[in-house]
Amino acid sequence: MTAMPLSSPGTPRQPAPYGLLTVTLATIMTLCAILQALDIPQRLGLSLYTEQYLAAILAFALGMTFLVAPRFTGRLRLLDPALALAGFCAAGYIALSYPTIVNELVYRPVDGLIVSLIIGLLTIEAVRRLTGPGLTIIVALFLAYGLVGYLLPFGMTRQILWDRLAIYVVMDTNGLIGLPLMVTASMVFSFIFLGQLLVSSGGSAFFNDLALALVGRSRGGAAKIAVVSSFLFGSVSGSAVANVAASGGVTLPLMRRAGYKPHMAAAIEALASTGGQLAPPIMGAAAFLMAEFLQISFATVILAAVIPSLLYYLAIFFYIDAHAAANGMSLPEDVEIRPLRRVLADGWQFVAPFVILIFGLFGLNWRPELAALAAALTLVVLALVLPYRGKRSHLGDLLRAFPDAGKGMIEIVVIAAAAGMVIGVLNISGLAFSLTLNLVAMAAGSLLPLLIIAALVSVVLGMGMPTVGVYVLLASLIGPALVQAGIDPIAAHMFLLYFGMLSMITPPVALASFTAATMAGAEAMKTGWQAFRMGWVAYLIPFVMVFEPGLVMQAAPIDIAWQLLGALVGVWFATGAIYGYLTRSLGIVERVLLGMIALAGILPFSLGWGGHLVNLLAICAGVILIFRTRLIPSLSGRS
Repeated sequence: MTAMPLSSPGTPRQPAPYGLLTVTLATIMTLCAILQALDIPQRLGLSLYTEQYLAAILAFALGMTFLVAPRFTGRLRLLDPALALAGFCAAGYIALSYPTIVNELVYRPVDGLIVSLIIGLLTIEAVRRLTGPGLTIIVALFLAYGLVGYLLPFGMTRQILWDRLAIYVVMDTNGLIGLPLMVTASMVFSFIFLGQLLVSSGGSAFFNDLALALVGRSRGGAAKIAVVSSFLFGSVSGSAVANVAASGGVTLPLMRRAGYKPHMAAAIEALASTGGQLAPPIMGAAAFLMAEFLQISFATVILAAVIPSLLYYLAIFFYIDAHAAANGMSLPEDVEIRPLRRVLADGWQFVAPFVILIFGLFGLNWRPELAALAAALTLVVLALVLPYRGKRSHLGDLLRAFPDAGKGMIEIVVIAAAAGMVIGVLNISGLAFSLTLNLVAMAAGSLLPLLIIAALVSVVLGMGMPTVGVYVLLASLIGPALVQAGIDPIAAHMFLLYFGMLSMITPPVALASFTAATMAGAEAMKTGWQAFRMGWVAYLIPFVMVFEPGLVMQAAPIDIAWQLLGALVGVWFATGAIYGYLTRSLGIVERVLLGMIALAGILPFSLGWGGHLVNLLAICAGVILIFRTRLIPSLSGRS
């Protein structure tokens, strides 16, 4: 779950002293997170509030933000370190004095008000610097609502004093130092550290070799390699843009050499990289938040994501295969493909940590952060002892994971803090409750309008916000309404996460698509629309999940099997209908019929046991349509 790049090409170059200071702060921040995950302070007899640890992590994040993303030059250049110092000291003050000040917050003490204002304003500015205007504007609008909402005809009925609002949204456990920051500073941090260790130890090279061995020799191998490698790396990074930047440097030139047009290659990479946020076993930061929102184990979230992520990647895979078959696309002959057995024999040390992780989560029922640290320790030991392709990791390489993990956490911590401020406004104003009532009333007649609104809001918000921010907002605003309307809680939240993820490839603002387009030298909008077309089936799957909770493992085994079969075959049919090729070229009439059959295979039918019969008949009809020239030779002769 590596964070997005912290600076753009136009960002002023940070002075060397800032670099050393940032590395130091990032390393200390990572060490604090590891010690907290291992319960070391408690074992040493230190009685600390969780909020003290969260405030300390926020202090490091704010302190580093203004150093890694400076904005002032010339005579004003000292403002950046001054802001960094102010943020570090203000949050550090809470970390040190929280046991005392927490009992005085109801009286709105002056020191509490000052540090709340400093932290609140600097958090908003940090969000603006790291993520752009999207989330910044939303946080500002919610804070404005908290101040003047009582003046609006549709707003709250009572006035909230500005000083009470400031202290509540920053220092209350229902605000900034609440659930999003707690999950980020505990669970997410450990997985970020594991991901950085994989990168430092050469895991990305292993993932590329594994992808080559698995699909390199198949038709469309260059594009399929991009899908598999992006899936493998994306399940570790959890960030679509970071995944594009990391894997695209290898996969995009390979696809171009194989004959793929720039916009096509970029669209494939964007789609494959985006799916990493949904890919088990690690997934993105939003998955940990989902577990906390629903009060379920992270292992349950992993299981729920298996089928949705499988359908997402198979939709891309089927499209690539149809395109390769229709155009004769193959891997360049000079690309070395090592045997799968040899790749696994040389790089099993990169597989072992995932085995430990899964066993810890499912077999031993460990906390996610503890399982991730156990996997990280396993990787460190094996990487120091076993070389990969003749190259053994050095201790210095692995130690770089400490500052890299800390720097990779900056953006996620800041986003979580901003999301906590929004949740604070929702709680103190009562907006979340009233919005839930209104949405449930609107959905009384039909769930579909509510789902469409949720999907559109997810995509629109995601055009200017990271997936984590989108999910937190929608889980707070719309999630309760979906559950109250009768939707399975896991299916409802997976719906929101899925559409928040899809915003990365949806024009007019598709961050993953545009990043891949820049790297491939393609037109940004052309790449975005190509990704939208290739991933069209993925926009249907979330709706199916709501009405068929078996797709998120919330049904009897027989129902899960039937729903999975219908969805798999339906996705295959739909891909052929969209592209116009499936084992052979399809005419316009065949494409229309196949599209209708695909919907009949995927969509649920409220006919009791007969619903499965409709899906089965649709599957049989599609098979007959696709293979009719082989099943009925006389038709082939006539044609």
